[in-house]
This record gives sequence, C-alpha cells and structure tokens, in this order.
Amino acid sequence: MKLIHSLIMSTAVALGACSGKASGSGDPVIIGPTDIKIENQLMTPEALWAMGRIGDIATSPDYKKIVYSVAYYSIPMNKSNRELYIMEADGTNVLQLTCTPYQETSPAWIKGGKKIAYLSNASGSNQVWEMLPDGSGIKQLTNYDGDIEGFSFSPDGTKLLFIAQVKTVDTTEDKYPDLPQATGFIVSDLMYKHWDEWKTSAPHPFIADYSDSGISNIVDILEGQPYESPMKPFGGIEQLAWAPNSDKVAYTCRKKTGLEYAISTNSDIYIYDLQTKATVNITEENKGYDMNPQYSPDGKYIAWQSMERDGYEADQNRLFIMDLATGKKEFVSHRFESNVDEYIWGADSNTIYFTGPWHGEVQIYSLDIPTTEIKAITSGVYDYVSPQFLGDKLAAKRHSMSMGDEIYLVDFNGNATAITDINKKIYDQVEMGKVEARWIPTTDGKKMLTWVIYPPKFDPTKKYPALLYCQGGPQSAVSQFWSYRWNFQLMAANDYIIVAPNRRGLPGFGNEWNEAISGDYAGQCMRDYMSAIDDVAKEPFVDKNSLGCVGASFGGFSVYWLAGHHENRFKAFIAHDGIFNMEMQYLETEEKWFANWDMGGAYWDKDNKVAQRTFANSPHKFVDKWNTPILCIHGEKDYRILASQAMAAFDAAIMRGVPAELLIFPDENHWVLRPQNGILWQRTFFNWLDRWLKPQSN
Repeated sequence: MKLIHSLIMSTAVALGACSGKASGSGDPVIIGPTDIKIENQLMTPEALWAMGRIGDIATSPDYKKIVYSVAYYSIPMNKSNRELYIMEADGTNVLQLTCTPYQETSPAWIKGGKKIAYLSNASGSNQVWEMLPDGSGIKQLTNYDGDIEGFSFSPDGTKLLFIAQVKTVDTTEDKYPDLPQATGFIVSDLMYKHWDEWKTSAPHPFIADYSDSGISNIVDILEGQPYESPMKPFGGIEQLAWAPNSDKVAYTCRKKTGLEYAISTNSDIYIYDLQTKATVNITEENKGYDMNPQYSPDGKYIAWQSMERDGYEADQNRLFIMDLATGKKEFVSHRFESNVDEYIWGADSNTIYFTGPWHGEVQIYSLDIPTTEIKAITSGVYDYVSPQFLGDKLAAKRHSMSMGDEIYLVDFNGNATAITDINKKIYDQVEMGKVEARWIPTTDGKKMLTWVIYPPKFDPTKKYPALLYCQGGPQSAVSQFWSYRWNFQLMAANDYIIVAPNRRGLPGFGNEWNEAISGDYAGQCMRDYMSAIDDVAKEPFVDKNSLGCVGASFGGFSVYWLAGHHENRFKAFIAHDGIFNMEMQYLETEEKWFANWDMGGAYWDKDNKVAQRTFANSPHKFVDKWNTPILCIHGEKDYRILASQAMAAFDAAIMRGVPAELLIFPDENHWVLRPQNGILWQRTFFNWLDRWLKPQSN
C-alpha cells in the first residue's frame, strides 16, 4: 500500500497541476491534460486522443457543487487514467481531487454531502473509496474479494448495494483438476459468449451493512441463481435502485439462461425486501425489456423503462410508472413517439425529466405526471445526456458534431450555460466545418433529414470528394453525436464533404420510420442512402466522380451490400465490423433475439418469406458485381459480428481482382478502444480514401 498512498494525494490538486511522473522514483506515469500544437487549424487523430473526456457527473444534495470524472489518454503509453474533479455549481473554483495512474470513477455524494464515494482500482482491484469534498481524508471502504463494478449507498447511509461477478460456469480445472494449464472450456448451451467475452460469470447485486469500519454481512440477492443483474453487456448501477426508506431494492433481471436467454429480451423489474428476503416481480405481464427502475423521492411511485415486444431490442423505449399503494401502472410517455433514453425524478415527485431523440437531436424534456403533458426544455443542434437535478435547474453533458462533452447548466426555460471547457486549448486551435441540416426527398415521397458536414476551409468554387456515412445500430439515431473514431469534423478536416442521412430505421421520426428496417435490410433504407448521396452529389462543389462510402456494424453491412448494388456511384468503400454473409451471421452472433427479429427468422425456414428475402439479399451473394476498392476492418474480440466476416469479404475481393485491404485488430472488440490502435485506424482510413478519391495528390 506504500506506493498507492504515494500516488493518491491527501489534498486537492489545482486544475491541470497533475501530469508527468508521480512522486517517488520508479512510480507509474500519471496521464493528465496534454499540450498539443495543431497546425493549419485542422483536426487530427492525435488532437482527438489528446482531449479529456468527461464521464460521470454527480450533484451534491444541497445543489451547490458538482463532482465529475475526466479520462486522459496517452498515445506513447497506449493507456489512460481517469481523475475526479469538483467545482461550484456555477463552474467556479475547480479543483482536481485525484492524481493517480489508476481509474477513479463513479463519484457519488454520501453522508448528506459531507463526503464523496467513488470507485478506484488503486489497490489492485476495483473497490469503493471515500474522501472529503476538498480531496483530503482518502480512505478505502471495501476490500471485497473481486472487482466492484458499481455501487449505491442506501438513503439512510447504513447499507451498501454493489455489483460484482459470480462464477456461473464450471471451468475446465473444476472438471479436470489434473489439467490446470488447459485453456479450453466445454460449451453445452447458447450464450457462451457476449460482445467481447466468454461467459463464465454473471454480475449479481450484493447488499452489505456499512459503517465507518467498512462493510459486513454481505448478502447476494441472487444467491445460487445463474442470472444477470444488471444485464450484460452495458448494464450498470442504473439498473438497480434503493427505495427512499432504505428497506427495499428494485433490480433489473432477465431470469433466463442458455437458449431461452439467447432468444428473448424479456427482462423484468423485481423488488427485494431486505427484512423478509421476499422478491416480487412487478412487470411480469410485459414480455419485452423492463429495466432501469427509479423510486420517486416521496416513495409513492416507481418508474422504469419498458419495451413492449419480446425479441425486439430496438422497440420504442417507453416510460412507465406504478403507484406502489394501488399497483396501478401507466405508460406516461405515450405523447412522445420516440425513445426515453435517460430520466430522473424531479424533487416534487410529480415531474420527470428525460432525454430522447427527435429529428436528429437529443433534447431534455419535462413530463408532468398528473397530465402526462410533455414539454421540450432544451433546443438547438446538440445532444444532451446524463441530466442531473440541481434544484432550480438541471446539470447535463452536452455535445455536438463540432464539440465533445462539456457540462452545462440548464434552467427550466431552456437557457443553457457551459460550466466546463476542458478542451478549450484544443478547440481554440481548430477550425470546425459547417454542419448543415437538409431535408432530402426519398424515393417513396417522404423527406429525410440528412446532415452535411463541410470542410473547415470550404471554398464553393472548388470540387470536393464526398463520403456517404452509413449508420450502425441499425436503429441508432444519427443525432449530434461526437465520436473519437467516426468523427465527422476529422473527416471534413481531411477535405471531404460528409453526407450522414437519417435513413429508414432510425428513431426520432416516429415509430413507423424507425421500424421500417426490421426484416428489410436491403429495402427502403438502402434507397434512402442512394437518395442522400445523389442529392448532395448534384452540388457544383461535389466531385461526383470521387464519392466514397463508409460505415460500421450495420453501416458495415450497408457498405458490403452497396458494393454490389451501387451502379458505379462510389470509387472507394470502407466497412468496419460489418455483416458480409448473413447466413453465417445468423448462427455466429450471440444474441439470437436480434437475428430473429431483424432478419425475420432462420434461413432454413423456407416458408418464411421475410427471412427468405433477408438471406437472398446477403452481401456475399453479390460479390460477382464488386468492382470498387474496399477496405475491411474488424476486431477479433468482436463476438457480436465475428472477424471472419471481414476476412471473407477481403478474400472475396482479392479473388475477384478487386483492390482490397484488411485491417485486423486481435485485441479489439466491436469498437477500437486503445489509443495506438485508434491512431492506426484513422491513418489507415484516410490513406485508403486519399488513395482512391484523391489520386491527383498521391
């Protein structure tokens, strides 16, 4: 512990003062804000990776302070660390609370705002720590045998709810103790993998007594059960909730395993009574997702997010509440024909604030419980996320296609004020390209919102190559997102015009628009792509002979499909983590509910017309029409869409005599998370596009 205490400081550090080596010879390097000089006012991959990234935010009980985390990355070290900061609620008096080479995350106010609890892996595993709001008095609160993945203290401060993994599958060593170095494991049912891991454990919720001396009397709510709570791969502490009087815990769980788990999204909200140990399912009648419960401050209601149909993971995400006295349940967000992404209760227990996508933006809305009236609070070409109640206003993160997350104060009239500017030194050196919204006519007589992003030093008298961006999901909004890989401003800085359509199958334009893609991957959504690029290519400043097409996940599928159907529109393709052979994808992917819903069923079901149409349009069946250079990118730890899909596509292109390149990451999943891999991705991406779309400059 000597090294740990030399790295975790006992007093607050002034903003930006923490960088370089920690005190003491041989101590690990601490990553902090990076000074970078940007030439020509153009965004670069290195500038993106030099940016601090705001994570969790938490407002104090008296609404006077905000604590938040920021991650910093080092390209030479190929790693990151995350630090905690605190400031007044108006953004003044910023102090850096931690300065370590570790990950400090998930800050939460405890003891009535007298202390801040957080997670840190400084002791070798992820544990709960605490400190005073000035950064002093750092103390490790838990010493659990394993990583704690999330936590929440009971409202009365006497209990700790935390998440930790429990082994659910016997290992080879359990079965054959004489083979301790054998690495294989035997599979006898489905869901043996998930996104980027082999499933040998499940997260469980634990409750422990808490005092200043630590935790004791630990109870596993799901003792002996093989289920997940929260649910993998993305669930966290938001899927669990304390009742205001600290006597109950609501939790999200899909109580299924194996094949039953693999084909169903039917999760429920369960309420566990700490005194009786009894558990009650309050959403049993609903057959789709039910998750993310929250009790109202007065304890009279419980709210949760709900999808109606089993097997449809992109169904409308609705907000429900239940009167705990009467058991009456109500779909309170019915006036909003889109998804409720995140939500929080107002202090009066009569109002809920939520975020949701509409027309390519994610705004904050208020929902009046008695009348179910919904009003938009914020507006503008932005996305808001992570709203927090702050008395007479809200705090939230805001980003756009031209700026990463910063924290904003939002009053209930919609006035927004930035209270952080952690990347100001970088933005001050960069000229951003114009982002324009266009409503483009589609082939079926509708209008489609398409974002067009121009090069920063745009000259309308010049001709520019253009890129059609194909969105993943498939039902993920093309809103005002900021990405550290698919970054539109970086693409534009490389002298490309970006065309990003909200094609059929995206939320924020009504349920009919969102659902038009299910069972019809090669239908109207592909015609929408063509409409978008054809419309923009008519502009005199677009070189229609230098059009590229890029995308990941469903966007990667779109690239592979368009490669066989584009009628010579494009001169270069890039597909990342895309589906090439849909028959293999149906069997290879782990979440069978997704394949069943989106593809319409199994390819061997010859009487299923929807499924047969889907598999007849698999991109691999149109390779004979491929004639355009293609770059295939994939991560070998991607268990959602296996890397064999990219390898097969690349092999097919080479065997067809089509110029092709393959970028494989043995240590990346469906994303690219390591700094040097991220830089390699960007360099390969632009080298490929420049080679085929800017031949005169090569």
